[in-house]
Amino acid sequence: MSKRGIDLRLSLGQNVPEHASLELMETIDSIEVTHNDSARSGFRITFRAGRSREKTKADFILLKSPLLKPCNRVIIEVIFGATPRVLMDGIITNQQISSGGEPGSSTLTVIGEDVSLAMDFKEKSLQHDSQDEYTIVQKTIGNYHKFGLVADVVKPPISNRPDPAIRTPSQEFTDLKYLQKLAEPYGYVFYIIPGPQPKSNTAYWGPPKRVGVPQKMLTTNMGYESNVISINFQYNALTPFVVEGTIMDSSTNKLVDINDKASGRQSLSGKPALTTQPNVRVERYRALKGLDSAQARAQAKGMIEESADAVRAEGELDSLKYGTLLQARSIVKLGGAGNSFDGLYYVKSVTHNIKRGDYKQRFSLVREGVGVK
Repeated sequence: MSKRGIDLRLSLGQNVPEHASLELMETIDSIEVTHNDSARSGFRITFRAGRSREKTKADFILLKSPLLKPCNRVIIEVIFGATPRVLMDGIITNQQISSGGEPGSSTLTVIGEDVSLAMDFKEKSLQHDSQDEYTIVQKTIGNYHKFGLVADVVKPPISNRPDPAIRTPSQEFTDLKYLQKLAEPYGYVFYIIPGPQPKSNTAYWGPPKRVGVPQKMLTTNMGYESNVISINFQYNALTPFVVEGTIMDSSTNKLVDINDKASGRQSLSGKPALTTQPNVRVERYRALKGLDSAQARAQAKGMIEESADAVRAEGELDSLKYGTLLQARSIVKLGGAGNSFDGLYYVKSVTHNIKRGDYKQRFSLVREGVGVK
């Protein structure tokens, strides 16, 4: 599949994915891949499916393919010029057949999620004696080497190795849910990014990535230089909130007030977040059990930071003009939208829609307020 310099590569298999044949590639009708900062990434591949040429015509040809069976691994690569980028490394979870009345109108759609799904299959009852969160996360990720997971783990600023006489970390969840649970008290996140090489993935556990070098610039209202097809903005002053409450500190058994007002992260808009302004909404803080005051304040600050994004931009991108993949869970600069909405944004989600001769990326951007940084 090609669109004037953009090519597609598909690999499938039960254990080790191999490149799909030309015959299978030619049956692809469309591909949709969604990356989201708050949920598992997913994919949908639709194939044109004809009946078998056998006399009985008992089944669709593609249903007989062992490559498209549920639980098989799928790797989708997009090649811009000579540069391949891994768009998805996932697992098939579902097959859907649409039987059309006209010849050639039937389709087979395979649906799946990224390889973090493999970490969510089995609930476990484990104890992690004398191990802090950083050690537990590293160890858990290491159990999934078959998916080429490379750990990118950020040490929490207030994590301590537990005294077994006082507390033993206990897991009663799947590995995925447990890593997410360990992240909560620090305002951290856990997700898996495909690549950078095929059959490899980066498992990230740490704070949301809202700093660093911005991705290639998004441009609108710049004539031929524009790569954004359409974009709209929303500024909602009711989105941000601060938290107030009281917890029982697990280390001192004393009541501690939680009354955080300010976000600790750097404002992408260059202006103070609405959480620091008068008349902001106030929500009651309901702490997880077993937190000390430092962990509770870190969690409360994470809640405030998550709510602070009062500005949202929704749009669609011309992938050929942009020339690469727009990455969710990172930052990007926007130009051409005017002084109020130009500047840096956090990319909350990206949905890739690929058809023969057409490739667009729908995106959602957020930040704390209006104004250029």
